[in-house]
Amino acid sequence: MNKRQFLSSTSGLLVGALGGLYHSAYAVNKKSEASQTILTVVGDIRRVNRSKSDMVKDQLMHKQGVHFDRAYTFSLNDLEKLPAVSIRPTVEYDARVHKFTGPRLIDVLSVAGVDESPHTQLILRGIDGYSPEVNFARAKEHNYILATRMDDEILAIGGFGPLFAIYDADRINEFANKPLPQRFEACPWGLYCIEVVA
Repeated sequence: MNKRQFLSSTSGLLVGALGGLYHSAYAVNKKSEASQTILTVVGDIRRVNRSKSDMVKDQLMHKQGVHFDRAYTFSLNDLEKLPAVSIRPTVEYDARVHKFTGPRLIDVLSVAGVDESPHTQLILRGIDGYSPEVNFARAKEHNYILATRMDDEILAIGGFGPLFAIYDADRINEFANKPLPQRFEACPWGLYCIEVVA
């Protein structure tokens, strides 16, 4: 076998091996992406599945002043196992109707063992620091969903992701006649944390 043939066959084996490694790494990555935490519910909850906050590991929460002893976390997989609801509100950013899909907020809170008293306060924290507060009664009345998808595509960080807490404003009298920018003041996109105060 001459040198060129040897190099050619060796590079072919290498490409094949690297391709296999890449495929395996990609599959592991896709699996870990789906199982990594995208929502943390903290505060007055009855169920816990993670340890208390860590000022190093929980940097975004630490910077936003969120500290906790009790928390329940959800991955995208966890959220997509819950019954999904689709709504079609007109969105303020392009004044067009978009389809948003995800579990109802009250169903997610139920999994974390949140007190369903009408006065239980929910602080909905977005990654940009925007943190509107709603009580449980309004979350239920307005049928908030935690959208994981928009127009059937998973929400991305840098867009509306990881989650968009949103309701169908077009079909709620309280909001339908308001100008678009005023319809979603209590609907943070980039939602990653919910603080519960019972």
